[in-house]
Amino acid sequence: MARIIPMLVLAACTAAAVAGPPPHGERPHGERPQVSPPHSEPHAAAGLAVGTFSVDVTPPLGTPLCDGLVPPAAEIVDPLLARGVVLLSSQAPIVLCAVDWVGIGNGGYTAWRHALAEAAGTTPDRVAVHALHQHDAPGCDFDAEMILQQVGLGGAEFSPAFARQAIDRVAAAVSEARRNARPCSHLGLGTARVERVASNRRILGPDGKVKIVRFSSTTIPEAIEAPEGVIDPDLQLVAFFDGEQPLAALTYYATHPQSYYGKGGVSADFPGLARAQRDAELPEVLHVHFNGAGGNVAAGKYNDGSPDNRARLAERLAAAMRQAWQTQRRVALNGADIEWRVRPVALPPSASLTEAGLLAVLEDATLPRIQRIQAARALAWLRRCQAGDKIELSALRLGPVWLVHLPGELFVEYQLAARAMRAQDHVCVAAYGDYGPGYIGTAVAYEQGGYETGPVSRVAPQVEGVLIEALQELLR
Repeated sequence: MARIIPMLVLAACTAAAVAGPPPHGERPHGERPQVSPPHSEPHAAAGLAVGTFSVDVTPPLGTPLCDGLVPPAAEIVDPLLARGVVLLSSQAPIVLCAVDWVGIGNGGYTAWRHALAEAAGTTPDRVAVHALHQHDAPGCDFDAEMILQQVGLGGAEFSPAFARQAIDRVAAAVSEARRNARPCSHLGLGTARVERVASNRRILGPDGKVKIVRFSSTTIPEAIEAPEGVIDPDLQLVAFFDGEQPLAALTYYATHPQSYYGKGGVSADFPGLARAQRDAELPEVLHVHFNGAGGNVAAGKYNDGSPDNRARLAERLAAAMRQAWQTQRRVALNGADIEWRVRPVALPPSASLTEAGLLAVLEDATLPRIQRIQAARALAWLRRCQAGDKIELSALRLGPVWLVHLPGELFVEYQLAARAMRAQDHVCVAAYGDYGPGYIGTAVAYEQGGYETGPVSRVAPQVEGVLIEALQELLR
């Protein structure tokens, strides 16, 4: 089964990076990855302290789900959570947050980061917020909402009132986590293979073009029989300990998280169920799960879409979480081992996006509502690009650990490239950060066709060079 990094991406890993101008709505950065100045924190003057938070962010019934793409919430199957850690050291605080929502983009991403930064007593560039991308969950994009309000579609994509309430509650929990942080003496590092979950969505034909898109579920024999394709088969774990007392476990795995969806049942799907299993097994540990670069990866090969498969996929993911925990190795940590890096980049917008074309769709009341919602999201992104706004990539180094934070529905090749850049270290990748750019493919993927590199991708093929250079700079 092919699990290799395309040669184009590997070659790009050697490129030298260049710095960019200030990011969207935040303080300017210099020409190198930013390392914040010392900032004294209680409990952490000599090392690291960790505060944990977990907040219910389940929407009320009637709330739009999946950016208006599926029926609204009709029942709560299982709760949605926002979980994370606040890291305190001699530097400014750092917040890492994973949210059971479909995506948080543009003005929504800005609002989340600014609120959590204020609560933690830090700056927005030291806050990483990532959605897990469950489809039976709400999204958040205040820029798109403002555009939709102008054409009478306010509230069609998500509930702004609920989103702001959820942000406020998570911010309050972050503030409390900072106050209650405990010293962290060492880390636990684990890796485990996830069996029979992920498969690449893009099956190529003899001509090198996409022949079949193997979505999250399928009953097509040819799609089921095709190899897994390019995936990252491993789940990565980083745990925080105060002596022998575990505080939190962060896990990372790259795949679309859908078993079945679109019936109005709010659910954190199989990653949420797997996380809940670990909660029951180790109730003293906060389990935080991040989705990796799974834009072109899903469970299609192993999932026919039957409801029973949700529990099966959850058990397979939980088994890897359990194994990674049981086989983890301990590493000591001190203040000199902590470094936060930021790299702002300008992602090139898709040439298919034009202000006039998107406005024409938005203003045409005869078109399907979802098509107009998608136009608003694309227009919000295009206007950011035209204004010179930047997306911030970030990486946290904790000794031999690198936690990498990336935007959009990123192809798994970028995760594999990041891990190859520091093959001797423990590299964990979280994608689905700023959801503004949509799918982010590799350069060759845009030549191959397929769903992910069509209109749902709001960036141009040149995005690969920009991101690989930025990753090389972050991880050098």
